[in-house]
Amino acid sequence: MSYRRTGLPLAAAVMFLCLPLAEVRAQEVDTLAAQLIALRAEVEGLNSELVIAREENRTAMAGLSTQKAELDTALARQQLTLRQIRGNLDERLQLASQAGVATDVLKPVLLDAVDRLNTAITRGIPFKREERLAGLKELRDQIETDKLAAPRAANRLWAFLEDEFRLTRDNAIQRQTIRLGDEAMLADVAKIGTVMMFFRTDDRRFGTVRRSGSEWQFVVADDEAERKRIAALFDALNKQIRQGFFELPNALIAGGAQ
Repeated sequence: MSYRRTGLPLAAAVMFLCLPLAEVRAQEVDTLAAQLIALRAEVEGLNSELVIAREENRTAMAGLSTQKAELDTALARQQLTLRQIRGNLDERLQLASQAGVATDVLKPVLLDAVDRLNTAITRGIPFKREERLAGLKELRDQIETDKLAAPRAANRLWAFLEDEFRLTRDNAIQRQTIRLGDEAMLADVAKIGTVMMFFRTDDRRFGTVRRSGSEWQFVVADDEAERKRIAALFDALNKQIRQGFFELPNALIAGGAQ
């Protein structure tokens, strides 16, 4: 009798212990299943994001290739204009030299070349344009008033053309006066050859230079991504990095000098 009395409560206790253990294991299985489902959903989401990112990257690369082609075309057009001016001047000077013509005959040739170069600068990138035009005007005045002999004037004009060619090949930062709306201020400008130009004001505003009709505008970038791209360009040029891959806002100067 004593064995039975002590044995029955022990069996009941074992049964009661087994029931909670089974429930715990069931809960663990349910939890693991829920976590697995969540992980699968996360993987699928990441996979979808990866597919989208790849497509965006493919589109961006296509856009960059198009932009590079446009840059090459714009640069080639501007260099062709300068070559035509220089070639025309050289040809006329050689003919004049062979014919032994007087200074009065050379003056129209030089003045025509000066006027064509003046038009190219006016239509082109507004990089220190006032200074460049002022130097050209001084040369024109000296030719018109015979303060500079024709051969020396030709050499000066040739050097001026060489400087303009250098601008088409150079990427640099300079300080110059820009106008934002009605406000004129000194700012850093970064030019990419003579086809693109960006600016950075002292109060950390970034923007691009765009042409509207015959007028030039300095436009502040409102998009944060564009500001970061322009800032990265300034940082690279400050570090003397002149070549490399840069993703930039499309600021191609339409039309160029003709």
